[in-house]
Amino acid sequence: MKKIGILLLILLFGMTGCGKKDQDKIFENFKKKVNGADSYTLKANMDIYSNEDTFTYAVEVNYLKDKYYKVDLLNQTNDHEQIILKNDDGVYVVTPSLNKSFKFQSEWPNNSSQSYLLGPIVDDLNNDEEILFEEKDGLYVLTTEVNYPNNEELTYEKLFFNDDSELKQIEVYNDDDNLMIKVVFTEIDYKANWKKEDFNLDNLIDEDCCGEVDTETGALEDIIYPLYIPSNTYLKSKETISVDNGERAILTFAGDKNFVLVEEAAKANNEFEIIPIYGEPLMMGDTVAAISANSLSWTSNNIDYYLASNDLSNTELMSIANSLNNTGSYVGK
Repeated sequence: MKKIGILLLILLFGMTGCGKKDQDKIFENFKKKVNGADSYTLKANMDIYSNEDTFTYAVEVNYLKDKYYKVDLLNQTNDHEQIILKNDDGVYVVTPSLNKSFKFQSEWPNNSSQSYLLGPIVDDLNNDEEILFEEKDGLYVLTTEVNYPNNEELTYEKLFFNDDSELKQIEVYNDDDNLMIKVVFTEIDYKANWKKEDFNLDNLIDEDCCGEVDTETGALEDIIYPLYIPSNTYLKSKETISVDNGERAILTFAGDKNFVLVEEAAKANNEFEIIPIYGEPLMMGDTVAAISANSLSWTSNNIDYYLASNDLSNTELMSIANSLNNTGSYVGK
């Protein structure tokens, strides 16, 4: 009986050791591929879950060591395209259909987790000393914490690898174990041959942009009201004013959490416009937004939104914004 007990212990420790070895081997092989690549191209499909809506993107990433990125995000529902570009001049979020771009002086993407960029994924694994490891459906799954300072509800992710340490899928969850983001990788080429000039902003500027919206009137057909409003907060005032080639609605909310919401019909520019922003790019449900310490700017469904408050946290700003983007948002005059 004693010999059998000793044998079982040996087998148990042997199995545990193999699991740890497999985990380290997968991570080290993946890290070696990423860190050894002077440039790469990846393609993926990304689903973002917001309330009861699912937003699906086709994603293509071009990367050149050490700081050049071009991320093309195409919304599969409405064909709305945005491009995140990082080069020596800064970080840009370009909307080709409107012939305009936000420009950030930002540490993006190195200051937060990014589920579609390989470098930040390696950083997540490096920064977590208690990675969970399991095998599921023929894949190896590593579970690690994430760092989304502008979206604190995202807390951990699962990374799915095959036997060759190839990253196949990432799932990002919140504290309630709800799936919030899923990225399925369809192609990763570690031998891409990108050059610095491939990341020039001029390559993205469409001088003949005709836009997808009414460029003549800029009419704001309806005012969109948020479905989510913080407790003990109410709509205090609403006004619509005339601006160049259009209208602007200003909604003022008062109470425990004061904030202002501005809406204006998005207009395509005849000449490319760069808008300086103090903040960071932020992936929302159906668009890439610009977030700062007390404001959020974004374009959705041909409407430019600006949300500002000294009382709201980033999480609350996003909750209000997502409730506007929700298909069930209240529309009125």
